[in-house]
Amino acid sequence: MSELTPPTVPVPLSLLLGQRELGLRQVAGAREDRPVYAVHTSEMEDPVPYLLGGEMLLSAGVHCPETEGTGAYWDRYVSRTVEAGAAALGFGIAPVHDTVPRALADACDLHGLPLVEVPRDTTFTAVARAMWQASAERRHHELRRLTEAQQALAGAAARAHPVPAVLRQLAQRIGGWAVLLGPDGAELSAAGTRTGSAVRAALPALAARLRPGRLSSASDTVTGPEGELHLSVYGLPGPAPAGGRLALGVCAAHRDAVDGAIAGVAVVLLSLLTGARTAGAGAGRTAALVRLMLGAAPEAVAPLLLASGRGTAPRAPAPDEESGRGGTKGRTVTGSSEESAPPDLWTVVRGRRRVRARAGEALWAAELAAGLRTSLIDVDGDELRALVPGGEPVTAQAGWTLGAGPPVRAGELARGDEEAERALRRALAERAPLVRHRDDAAAGVASLVPPGEARALARTRLAPLSASPALTETLRTWLSLHGSWDRTAVALGVHRNTVRQRIARAAELLEADLGDADVRMDLWFALKWLGP
Repeated sequence: MSELTPPTVPVPLSLLLGQRELGLRQVAGAREDRPVYAVHTSEMEDPVPYLLGGEMLLSAGVHCPETEGTGAYWDRYVSRTVEAGAAALGFGIAPVHDTVPRALADACDLHGLPLVEVPRDTTFTAVARAMWQASAERRHHELRRLTEAQQALAGAAARAHPVPAVLRQLAQRIGGWAVLLGPDGAELSAAGTRTGSAVRAALPALAARLRPGRLSSASDTVTGPEGELHLSVYGLPGPAPAGGRLALGVCAAHRDAVDGAIAGVAVVLLSLLTGARTAGAGAGRTAALVRLMLGAAPEAVAPLLLASGRGTAPRAPAPDEESGRGGTKGRTVTGSSEESAPPDLWTVVRGRRRVRARAGEALWAAELAAGLRTSLIDVDGDELRALVPGGEPVTAQAGWTLGAGPPVRAGELARGDEEAERALRRALAERAPLVRHRDDAAAGVASLVPPGEARALARTRLAPLSASPALTETLRTWLSLHGSWDRTAVALGVHRNTVRQRIARAAELLEADLGDADVRMDLWFALKWLGP
């Protein structure tokens, strides 16, 4: 077909043949369906100068009276029509010919040009009108499909985990498979009907062919057990990590202009969602900042700072690895510590993953950062620690159980971290997606006692437990969970019999009857006044 195909929405030849009011009938030539871009009427002997390609050429054979219709003439006419890129030839019965010339049918069979008989009662104008009406309807359908896809993709980008949501919507809209490829060609996230290993290997090979620059794509067609499949890879514009950039791979059995436009929308959204996260130049600095603010020694984070200067983030000792406060195996960090000055107050958030870790962990961390409205995120395997500006509300995040501490100043972050950890234990015990610290020690009846006297009373009342922090914390958790053995065991990560033994030992040391509601209330106030 000519490169100057008319800029219209094509109509399948089968659609025109299927319109009963036209009465069109294919009598010779190739039987496969072809796109028809326009209808053109010409009685010239040589149609080449008047066709752009993709048309159904209509002729009544005026240029060749029946007595002159030799095989050589029709063969030359059909070969020139095929050379012009015509999609089909429509031959009108009357006023010159009563039937389709046999030599014309033979020539169309020889050159593979679909030959359509136009009955006597069907005017060429009716065929052209039907073509344009069908083209307009298909154009409207394509615009509606593109609009609906844009809305669906935009909605997916606003979900809790936008990258896989966008990929799922894209795969659904194109009826195939969509995958986000890393700089090395590895699958970061994928959705849709999975294809064979040959296709999964072909997409990274296509990605390697992408040219440098903002916009670049590559495509190919492969044949597998599923039949013919169309592959396309689109480079995501924006900051690129060292050694390459992210790319969107698409595999489908069908591909048209609307599919390409839908994929273009997905490219823009994925670029916005991942562009600020892929460079990762500040990842090491962010991890170092989070660890320093949460009590790590400077020498423990020095390797991270050195690595971030080289644009990499290898494993480094965690802030309190020996004491069990977190390691770096599987650590993913995101954000930048240089975006703005630290606020006056911070909220420490602790979390634990509720669902199995998946590919594209860095993207998941980026989505979590967006959901918590902070770039100071430290994900260590299934554990999370984050610093949220004090004025920002902490909301539940899909796939995570979270505990949020009270807003504290930078010098009190250690206390905020302990309160967040305690809130997380409550959330795990209560199977709640989010538990916020309740700072009610200065409210209600407790506020009637001056703070200094309250702390003195608390230290005196709880003095028998001062040598055993485990007993104190177990008693605090047990009272906060209304004496539930099972939920306390879950919150503390110990066996329920261990909880029973610790509570019995605490009651013995305090010489208190913990079955008495007044005693429980007295001890609860003492624990609140004592603080973490």
